[in-house]
Amino acid sequence: MTTENMSNAETDVSSHGDTVLEVDALNVTFPSEDGSLPAVREVSYRLRRGEALGIVGESGSGKSVTSMAIMGLLPKNTRIDGSVRLMGEEILGLPDKAISKVRGKKIAMIFQDPLTSLNPVYTIGFQISEAVLAHNDVGRKRAWERSRELLEIVGIPSPGQRLRQYPHELSGGMRQRVVIAIAMANNPDVIIADEPTTALDVTVQAQVLDALQSARKETGAALVLITHDLGVVAGQVERVAVMYGGRIVESGPVEEVFYRPQMPYALGLLGSLPRLDEERAERLAPIGGTPPSLMNLPRGCAFAPRCPMARDVCHTEEPVLLRTLDNGDRVPPRPEDAAAHVAACHFSDELGAGIRPEALFREAGKGSGEETERSEQGAAGDPEVLLRAEDLVKNFPIRSKGLLKRKVGDVQAVSGISLELRERETLALVGESGCGKSTTARLLLNLIRSTSGRVSYMGKPLQGLSDKQMRPLRRDLQIVFQDPFASLDPRMTVADIIAEPMLIHRTRNGDAKKRVKELLELVGLNPEHGSRYPHEFSGGQRQRIGVARALSLNPKVLVLDEPVSALDVSIQAGVINLLEDLQEELGLSYLFVSHDLSVVKHIADRVAVMYLGKIVETATTDQLFEAPAHPYTQALISAIPLPDPVKERTRERIVVTGDVPSPADPPSGCRFRTRCPKFAQDLSKTEREKCVQEVPGLLERGSGHRDACHYSEVVELL
Repeated sequence: MTTENMSNAETDVSSHGDTVLEVDALNVTFPSEDGSLPAVREVSYRLRRGEALGIVGESGSGKSVTSMAIMGLLPKNTRIDGSVRLMGEEILGLPDKAISKVRGKKIAMIFQDPLTSLNPVYTIGFQISEAVLAHNDVGRKRAWERSRELLEIVGIPSPGQRLRQYPHELSGGMRQRVVIAIAMANNPDVIIADEPTTALDVTVQAQVLDALQSARKETGAALVLITHDLGVVAGQVERVAVMYGGRIVESGPVEEVFYRPQMPYALGLLGSLPRLDEERAERLAPIGGTPPSLMNLPRGCAFAPRCPMARDVCHTEEPVLLRTLDNGDRVPPRPEDAAAHVAACHFSDELGAGIRPEALFREAGKGSGEETERSEQGAAGDPEVLLRAEDLVKNFPIRSKGLLKRKVGDVQAVSGISLELRERETLALVGESGCGKSTTARLLLNLIRSTSGRVSYMGKPLQGLSDKQMRPLRRDLQIVFQDPFASLDPRMTVADIIAEPMLIHRTRNGDAKKRVKELLELVGLNPEHGSRYPHEFSGGQRQRIGVARALSLNPKVLVLDEPVSALDVSIQAGVINLLEDLQEELGLSYLFVSHDLSVVKHIADRVAVMYLGKIVETATTDQLFEAPAHPYTQALISAIPLPDPVKERTRERIVVTGDVPSPADPPSGCRFRTRCPKFAQDLSKTEREKCVQEVPGLLERGSGHRDACHYSEVVELL
């Protein structure tokens, strides 16, 4: 930003006070064949300079649509009412030419998917320079220098080299940081970040959030952070607004909303989260039901059909946002009360401080001690090993271009994995994207052929078996994939999808139909909905259908490949509880593949941590989280945000820099050394040489706790 522009911005702020963004009674309605769809209803908030506001809620609650309306990015046939003032200037309804002068200069947006935000045919440097040149009268040389400065600010190494690369040559975390650099190019007054860390690994997420904080510090911009991750909100914002059914149902200082929620929905979101800082014996308390269709909102409070506190008035009269006075009276907020704690609930006064989510949302008949009982049963005796892998290796060939396609190298996806899955046990396989978790899971099921090593099921070797020979074993070995929509045939009814494995294995049609109804009831779905198609169900319901299909042949082992990563927190909690109930009832063994350590701590009995094709630490869940030994495990646990504002802002971080090396050319010796904080800060030259030259073995540290580090040291993080 030039000196002249900066002085103009300061003049604007002084004339309009401390407020940079004012949203008043914003309504967004989309036309459709079935009628009008009210996506956003009466949304209002104020944002002061330098302040961070978090907007949370389930998918479809209107979070992203609100911000797209502010930016003027919705289709022209959308009906938008209300007011949006930026630095005191009304920007809602501005023509394209006028709003283009505001976007990127005074208000910038960071979109969820950086790959679609960046043009694949232009270099990174060209795209950042383009943002600088669009609003500043400077030459290309100065714009290029500014681009390099921006990459340094957001923490991208070798910025001069990265400027000449294309988006596909950068990792997901780097691409997201490039988008942040573009957003801060012109020192905007407001930055809107729409799910900036979704689908990123926790270590990369920490880097992106650091880059976002650097952008705020550099520009002095206010921030609107849209996310479904309450842990991120706890650590990054001062105020939070909770959206449901297209409107804000609670807002206030982040500590107030997290510790003293006044709306049952906000309390339910907090109760749906598996937490690193709580004991695993507690069962999750998900919100029952699903969010309402915006096309057909219920009368009264939109949350009433899912609310345990709902009474007659809730189904007839929609509550308005009110703030509670010290004497207990509830009054409408005044304009000067923009930062006050307000909630839209008829019975807010009944949600006292310290109330636990399970007090409202605990499912009937489900106690809190089932986890403990299951663990004690698993500990009794010596459970049988069902699935065993020994020195498992999988290399994918890299071939040259051209007609001959010569092999020029290998991608070392899995490099010497050994593990055991026991009866009635949940073994979690965790690590960053690209570490080989899903490949290992497919190797264990013989869905892909290993390069070397052994896999056995109940002592019977699986490698070398043909598809025909594997078919009888498929009854016992089933998999649930990450994306429930992609793994279900959209042309088949749910009943046919669930019955298909039984018909392949020659179950009589009448018996299959009966079994389908039993399975739908087992996973908490209405058997009468078997005639529907996958697109008619929510994401959580589709995942339950995937589980029902996997259970149709009464398997003993279920491989769960990121089964809850794409789900909202409330839906995720219901699926996790379902998996625990099914294991208890049917005696299943789970191989649980995930990058979410909060979920892993809640559901797993043992954990194996993978990095670049190797297991670097394995232990019982309690051992791993109470005393992690490997620097990589410590970094993973440290990077998981806690949904507790005080704890999240005061805990120590173990920061991992850089990106995962290419599995086609892994580092010598310890594969983690290029990113290891201990290697970079604590080791002597001689100790570093050992890390460079010698591959650490997976050594026993006591009581079945093993790690692969030459200089491992137990650290308590929670």
